[in-house]
Amino acid sequence: MNDILKRMNTTGIVPVVVIEDSKNAVAAAKAMFAGGVDIMEITLRTPAGLDSIKKVAAECPETLVGAGTVLTLDQCKKSVENGAKFIVSPGYNASIVDWCIENDIVVIPGCVTPTEITVGIERGLKILKFFPANVYGGLSAMKALAGPFGDIKFIPTGGVNAQNLGEFIAAPFIHAVGGSWICAKGDISNGSFDKITALCAEARQIILGFEFAHIGINTADNDDAAAVSAQYGKAFGFPVKEGGSSIFASPGIEVVKGSYLGKNGHVAIRTNDISRGIDYLEKNGFAIDMETAKYKGDTMIAVYLTNEIGDFAVHLLQK
Repeated sequence: MNDILKRMNTTGIVPVVVIEDSKNAVAAAKAMFAGGVDIMEITLRTPAGLDSIKKVAAECPETLVGAGTVLTLDQCKKSVENGAKFIVSPGYNASIVDWCIENDIVVIPGCVTPTEITVGIERGLKILKFFPANVYGGLSAMKALAGPFGDIKFIPTGGVNAQNLGEFIAAPFIHAVGGSWICAKGDISNGSFDKITALCAEARQIILGFEFAHIGINTADNDDAAAVSAQYGKAFGFPVKEGGSSIFASPGIEVVKGSYLGKNGHVAIRTNDISRGIDYLEKNGFAIDMETAKYKGDTMIAVYLTNEIGDFAVHLLQK
């Protein structure tokens, strides 16, 4: 997968940003980055669009900036000249798509019908914008289209918000989501950058979906594990379930038959997407021990952090 498209998938959200005064562009980009969002689709809906792209590209190297609402080939070329790394158009414009492919520029055109999707596939596209998602059937429509077009992933925009973000991002045919609520035009104009940071952080947490799964308790051996799990069962009426290397005294307590990773044991944290979870943790200074990764087929389902927290090892679990 192209590095830019992979980054969109890892971040999980492509903010649609409308800037009315380019003097606010860099501050908006930094506010979003502080909230964990390092992608910015600056639209050409205002005269400030191109200059905003230029400023962010020059002053915010940590942010992947692209151009949105690109309607003509001339706009496309000018966007790239000003530093845009990807092009997003609301519909399928053959001249824009062809030029971007010829010049190795990531292009994501809007496609909502089988005919449009077929045209995109013929040009080798794998990721398509679905806009406006709330008008053209939302998740149910994309699910139906994902049947015959199984290799295509969508970036839905229009009608996505904090309330339904989790539902959208969980769908296997969604590459990332697009939205403007985390960086609203009014918030940018008013200088409400702390609010933008907070909304970005909230969206990222919804996308990651971190939640406690279980705690693992290290013991001396099989007999010790059986005794500990029996005590939890006796005290609280928790069901005890024997496993190969451990005994579960309720779904939330795993009693390990011996001592595994962690001085005292381990804590398991579920996530919506383990690859996104790894990326998030690494960006926040936590190392991942890839030698501990477990797979189901080609899909990673568990992996440990390198360092312990509070004398407990910590591992991610794929939901």
